[in-house]
Amino acid sequence: MQFVSTRGGMAPADFCDVLLSGLAPDGGLAVPDSLPTLSGAHLEAWRPLSYPELAAEVIGLFATDIPRDDLTELCAAAYGPDAFPEPVVPLRALPGVGGLMLAGLSEGPTMAFKDLAMQFLGQAVPYVLQRTGQVLNILGATSGDTGSAAEHAFRGKEGVTVFMLSPAGRMSDIQRAQMYSIPEGNIHNIAVRGVFDDCQNLVKALNNDVEFKAAHSLGAVNSINIGRIAAQVVYYVWTWLRVGDGLVDAACEDVRIDIAVPSGNFGNIYAGHLARSMGVPIRRLILATNENNVLDEFFRTGIYRPRPAAETLATSSPSMDISKASNLERFIWQLLGAQDFPSQWAAVETSGSIDLSAHLERMEQEFGFISGTSTHADRLEAIRRVHAADGSLIDPHTADGVTVALRLLEPGVTTVVMETAQAAKFPETIAEALGSPQEQPESLLALLAMPQHVTTIPNEEAPLRQIIEEHALHGS
Repeated sequence: MQFVSTRGGMAPADFCDVLLSGLAPDGGLAVPDSLPTLSGAHLEAWRPLSYPELAAEVIGLFATDIPRDDLTELCAAAYGPDAFPEPVVPLRALPGVGGLMLAGLSEGPTMAFKDLAMQFLGQAVPYVLQRTGQVLNILGATSGDTGSAAEHAFRGKEGVTVFMLSPAGRMSDIQRAQMYSIPEGNIHNIAVRGVFDDCQNLVKALNNDVEFKAAHSLGAVNSINIGRIAAQVVYYVWTWLRVGDGLVDAACEDVRIDIAVPSGNFGNIYAGHLARSMGVPIRRLILATNENNVLDEFFRTGIYRPRPAAETLATSSPSMDISKASNLERFIWQLLGAQDFPSQWAAVETSGSIDLSAHLERMEQEFGFISGTSTHADRLEAIRRVHAADGSLIDPHTADGVTVALRLLEPGVTTVVMETAQAAKFPETIAEALGSPQEQPESLLALLAMPQHVTTIPNEEAPLRQIIEEHALHGS
């Protein structure tokens, strides 16, 4: 498999090339030039595999330039017991909650789904750097969980430095502590006075400066990195296999499921879209937003209108406080086709929006997307409902997924909600939902007490450039 740019200005490149580059040279995003087809028999052959073994098979479809033995070792290290308990992604029913199931994506070191992709990148990126003799300065932006997952994956890794931007005052105390308490010298936390979209725009601005990017070996591990997307496809395949365990024999196509995904930057659900496009029998992809519902608006009306920072609300599911979904570009590229995409996408840059209402039927019928919005009150009710049913807790983002999944539930269809984080990361919202604070694990209390290291800057390029110039690694 090779990768091209959504903007059409990049020669086809291998997985290892785009793994390090982040944005394409023309400012677009790397996308597969074609997708393999997974037959029912193919999927059934994967059913006995462990999660690390399945990861090597699925990621191997994308990373065709990494020898399989090496990829197997990388996946074994990424998803081994040092980072995840078995079975890495557990599935469980939510009794009394409409027959929903929950895919536990938050069993990793930072208690968020981002670990499942980032732990793979934490193995794969140093592997590629060692193979090529390069260094990499990772420039990223986070609305909450990506930053801590990236920093924990790359802390102390040779040949890698991380510069992570986050919106000042817009994350939970635990999200901040997980990032800002890391003492390793290759981790640099930068709080921007603004919202996540401002952080993301700074990352894109520096990536679009071709000379600066080359001079400082800048790369990205945000969801614009196709390596993360490839690693996220794994748990969609895994989820379908686990739902189907013991239900069918060869007729695995009969096991069709709906998957609800809390969505902000569209990277997680885009991975589900790739899995579905390759043949995994996912019936519908249910996209759930919070009050920053640009994506819900798009899939309901066909109009994509990114909102400015002033219109981006601070909500109780802060990792989804995003009004400009970077990865949507990848889906629209597929929707319109490579030839028509560049001219139509230019409308987003010139007029601030794009009207694709003529494609609404295709979005649902061909690609399986439906969507809905959840509010703060909805989140609290979903948290209470799950807790009342079986005593367990879900985080506010997962609560958005549960809310929209219940609203769009169809009888006789198994619906799986993709969990995004552990509830302990959001104690204030959990306490508000249940009427009293919940006991925090000792490990989190100790984390909150640790010294924190962060530099705060205005929403401007100059101070960010200065920090990178002072601390970036340079190859020989």
